[in-house]
Amino acid sequence: MTMKIREMRRPKANEGNATKYYATIKSPIGELMLVADDTALTGVYFGGHDHVPAASEGWTRDAQHPVLRKAALQLQEYLSGKRKSFEIPLRLTGTDFQEKVWQQIARIPYGETISYAELAKRAGNPQAIRAAGTTTGRNPVSIIVPCHRVVGKNGGLGGFGGGLERKRFLLALEKADVDLLAELRSPATMARH
Repeated sequence: MTMKIREMRRPKANEGNATKYYATIKSPIGELMLVADDTALTGVYFGGHDHVPAASEGWTRDAQHPVLRKAALQLQEYLSGKRKSFEIPLRLTGTDFQEKVWQQIARIPYGETISYAELAKRAGNPQAIRAAGTTTGRNPVSIIVPCHRVVGKNGGLGGFGGGLERKRFLLALEKADVDLLAELRSPATMARH
């Protein structure tokens, strides 16, 4: 099962200046920052890693915001192995190519992986492997649009904006590799986050 693609949509002209709400949650893979507008989730970021936006003056911290509460609950369920798909309205903004890449990532089934080359092909530009990789790294809703499911052609992990330990954890979670999960949850591993 995958996220409902129909929920991923372009913002309307007047939505660009919408109020942003945010909350942070603790998780087995460290702190996550959740960002939403009035009606949709717009970001899930790993604390202290690449592409984390700073809350601007116009943002409101609101852990009770309905979209943020729903996202927090579903992420906790996913990270505890109780959920395999998400049902959260998303609003992602990018170029046409970026949005195609994110939509293709969202279609990767739970527990499966594809290569960056296959992702570029599915997004309609087989030669744009490097661009597909860069776009994967700029995914604004990590985990929910499961960019951790994209790996190197030879099976290597490639990169991950939240760090490779987190990517290993998420892949192991989906494969139900209990031994690997125990190792990844160890204090020594998590201290590096």
